[in-house]
Amino acid sequence: MLTVGLDLGGTKCLGVVVDDAGAIVDELRVPTPRGSEAIVGVLGDVAAELMQRRDGVVGVGVGVPGLVDATGALRFAPNLPGVVDLALAAPLTERIGLPVVVENDASCAGWGEREAGAGRGRDHVLLVTLGTGIGGGIILGGRLFRGHNGFAGEIGHMVVDPHGPPCVCGQRGCWERFASGSGLGRLAREAAVGGRADRIVALAGGDPEDVKGEHVTAAAGEGDDEALAVMADFGWWVALGLANLANAFDPELFVLGGGLVEAGEVLLAPVRKAFAELLDGADHRPDIDIVAAELGEHAGAIGAALLARGDR
Repeated sequence: MLTVGLDLGGTKCLGVVVDDAGAIVDELRVPTPRGSEAIVGVLGDVAAELMQRRDGVVGVGVGVPGLVDATGALRFAPNLPGVVDLALAAPLTERIGLPVVVENDASCAGWGEREAGAGRGRDHVLLVTLGTGIGGGIILGGRLFRGHNGFAGEIGHMVVDPHGPPCVCGQRGCWERFASGSGLGRLAREAAVGGRADRIVALAGGDPEDVKGEHVTAAAGEGDDEALAVMADFGWWVALGLANLANAFDPELFVLGGGLVEAGEVLLAPVRKAFAELLDGADHRPDIDIVAAELGEHAGAIGAALLARGDR
């Protein structure tokens, strides 16, 4: 049985065809257009192209960034300017002629990791994607947890400091302002202004204002002490959110995904250390594993394709 999975991002739309084992047998990527009508069009075009290439596709899953309700409509998408209250499942089903399932992109990625990645065989898994922002996919009791309206998983917008920096969602001090790629860059720029990030600034071309998260992870990977100190501070902020989530959901496993996880143990080690210090009752409860995701940028599309099978 073949299914198509589409992962719509702020810059690209990635489509895959997945077989029964969750393996990709074909893929296609195109730029993400601007505007609601164009987005519906490109999703339909990518699905149609993949179905033309591969006979036997029986369903289509779509992952999109933002609040997706039970009807398959995208209600709010901060990273897709001007896109609100956009019906997706119904028009795509009509165009494609197959059932279409629409979910939040991080929820799709969480399901992909649970079924075919780092969360295989685990029934209580939280995926946390650390990229430009933070997304979440929640699997409880072996099923994808959506919440009453389908909006569960917007974990990046937990407020961890009400006096913190503004967030694109309109609030202040959201977790993703501190524990995303942009948050890492902000911590590093603060260190640079204080004269505590020489190698990081050098990698950024010499201007502290040009420092980004990737410069920190590169310098930390070289073993630079100042960069490792910034990563320790950043790991504390990541761990703070994970500890809050652990208190709320009691998972057996955290899977960390997104571009920042490519840093490997440079990131994971300080996160695990701080998590053990922050978790309520850590000495009196079983360990909660924190591991890197395995499916990379394909997690969302694979998860969407697997959700289209109806196993959810």
